[in-house]
Amino acid sequence: MIIVIGSINLDLIANVDRLPAPGETVHGSGFATAPGGKGANQALAAARAGVAVRMVGAVGKDSFAAEALALLRDGKVDLSGVAETFASTGTALIMVGDDGENIIAVVPGANGSVLPGDLSKAFLRKGDVVLLQHEIPLQTVSAALDAARGAGAVTVLNTAPFSRDAAAFLGKADYVVANETEFDLYAEAMSLKGADRPARMRDFAAQTGRTIVVTLGGDGVLAATPTDFLQVAALKITPVDTVGAGDTFCGYLAAGLSTGLGLEQALARAAAAGSLACLKPGAQPAIPLAADVEQAMRQA
Repeated sequence: MIIVIGSINLDLIANVDRLPAPGETVHGSGFATAPGGKGANQALAAARAGVAVRMVGAVGKDSFAAEALALLRDGKVDLSGVAETFASTGTALIMVGDDGENIIAVVPGANGSVLPGDLSKAFLRKGDVVLLQHEIPLQTVSAALDAARGAGAVTVLNTAPFSRDAAAFLGKADYVVANETEFDLYAEAMSLKGADRPARMRDFAAQTGRTIVVTLGGDGVLAATPTDFLQVAALKITPVDTVGAGDTFCGYLAAGLSTGLGLEQALARAAAAGSLACLKPGAQPAIPLAADVEQAMRQA
């Protein structure tokens, strides 16, 4: 079982010719809404990878809640751990340029009410994989890492969005997943040693005894364990929309680890899934099914 403890949002997505500079107004070419939130995205990715998933989080008692949960329900994710609160359902305001790049503003809303006391809804057991992000209160993330270790569960922590305060507990996670920008910021915050990113990754793994995974977009993935250093390529694609690619990677990585894949094989499958997620607009609607990932890997 994969337990995702994290955010649930409704994404409000505007397509623009190019991303605006500060103070600039640009014309939009389209608008859509789609379920999102890093926690929910990763939960759906793990479910589409073929693993049983339980979601722990919160939504508001508003018109956005049903749409925010719709694809999770369709994906048979266990939503018994999702609370309704009087805060608004979390929202993400997203602009996507013609080149596939994006800028995002997140309004946490109900996600801010996911507190350590809610961890009782996770029903953690030995052998579970717990998947976490930073879109809920950091005290809850830290408490979840402790609870998972006490239960004998494996933890995967996606360090987005960056928070300097989170540097204090990254070493609690069995697997830490960051993009290159986030890792560089955490490396500075943690005073990691090394002349380049791979060296600083090795230093993190040596200091903590954990595995650090750094995603590089189209350039693939790097991973450092206390004993090994891995590099995995991404699929060669022309991106349509990169929103949700990182979340797809995390969900598929957790699924691979949950089913007993070796780290390199789990990374390759997750990287392929993340690449495929860039071929369609939106976050959750673009997450590929396991069969599509397997086919793409065979073709590659």
